[in-house]
Amino acid sequence: METYHLAVDLGATSGRTILAVFDGKKLTLEEVSRFTHPMLPLAGHIFWNLPELYNQILAALERVAARSIKLSSIGIDTWGCDVAYFNADGTLAGLPYCYRDPHTEGAMDRFASKMSLEELYERTGIQFMDFNTVFQLDTIKPTADRILFMSDALAYMLTGNAVCEYTVASTSQLLNPRTGDLDEHILGALGLSRTKFGPMVRPGEVIGTLTKQVAEYTGLGEVPVIAVAGHDTASAVIGVPSEGDDYAYLSCGTWSLLGVESPDAIITDEARRYNFTNEGGIDGTTRFLKNICGMWLFEQARKEFVDAPSDVASLAALCAVSDCDSIIDPDDASFAHPASMTAAIAAYCARNRQRVPETPADFVRVIFHSLADKTGQVLGRLRELSPVEINRLHVIGGGSRNAYLMQMFADTLGLPVVAGPAESTALGNALVQLLGCGLVSSQAQMRHISRRSISTVTYNPEK
Repeated sequence: METYHLAVDLGATSGRTILAVFDGKKLTLEEVSRFTHPMLPLAGHIFWNLPELYNQILAALERVAARSIKLSSIGIDTWGCDVAYFNADGTLAGLPYCYRDPHTEGAMDRFASKMSLEELYERTGIQFMDFNTVFQLDTIKPTADRILFMSDALAYMLTGNAVCEYTVASTSQLLNPRTGDLDEHILGALGLSRTKFGPMVRPGEVIGTLTKQVAEYTGLGEVPVIAVAGHDTASAVIGVPSEGDDYAYLSCGTWSLLGVESPDAIITDEARRYNFTNEGGIDGTTRFLKNICGMWLFEQARKEFVDAPSDVASLAALCAVSDCDSIIDPDDASFAHPASMTAAIAAYCARNRQRVPETPADFVRVIFHSLADKTGQVLGRLRELSPVEINRLHVIGGGSRNAYLMQMFADTLGLPVVAGPAESTALGNALVQLLGCGLVSSQAQMRHISRRSISTVTYNPEK
């Protein structure tokens, strides 16, 4: 008997809802909706339009109901770090800040007067970035009744139950991996109560069912909403179709997240010096990884191209007609949110006395070569710190569709690159829903279903 599950997968620039059909052996994924959700510039800041995201979810639920499909569950994953604020009556207490908003510039230094950054890393094992939740909360100093991570916020809007899902909470630099809960000392430094965040739940737990209002509005009835791996990268890693553990993964989307699955958090001076992070995974594992810039540069630059192909594959193919070999640091602060990405890249090359790209082909080549180069640098450091031997790289997420970029990775890293699935996040989201519905019982079973459900492409080094 087939069961139906809706995976809501929200990245930092676009969202999708995917209907997953499980026949007892494999999952079949069908796109229900896909939409962009641009950052909202308002009053000198950058916010997320959370009501619009909620409305997109409701619209997808209505589409499913119109097909007389009986859903067994719903799961939501989103990007990490950002939070939404709610009043005691369940209404939004303002729009959530976007992590690219400049309000957290210099926030790390300000927080260091309350707790040393060395102690903060020792307590959390999380890499330092200005927009980490701990620094957002220290800057904003919220007084709202509830503070919920984005996936938890949307689940709350659907069910009325406020929870704190482990994997997305682990991105915040508030969670202590040793205790498995938010760190009371860090919350104390922020002047916040633990009760504002809701009880901790793990992937596979049921958050609640759709409220009566939502059930009637969508026509679906009281469908369970399951806590999947609420951080999109955690869901993506669950979807990796690997048979062994001798690999690193690269979740390649707006951000690239390069890492391994470790049985324990790796909190050492070397890990702190290299700014690696320890985020929560499924079955008590730790995703030991580093955030590096992903397709953000490409996504922003392509908006400015004139007289160039509009589709990604044709744009990527332009690499072959350029000989511009300049290398930029994709994580340079000048690329965080520039008014013009092409101007920022040109200025970086000029400052560093490199050839300045001029054509769309030049810019695409520079971006792709730089992403591969940066990935190689981080992989070298990962190998120093990882307990896992790395013999191949699994690339998951939308970037895995880009054949030119995948071959550049293979050539630069000198490793086989296994590309796919592009919808690994939605796949991982659906796999955890199976766990919550009692249809699977372990990560090993999930991996087995993943391998049955999708196909991959392997790129071998050509040089």
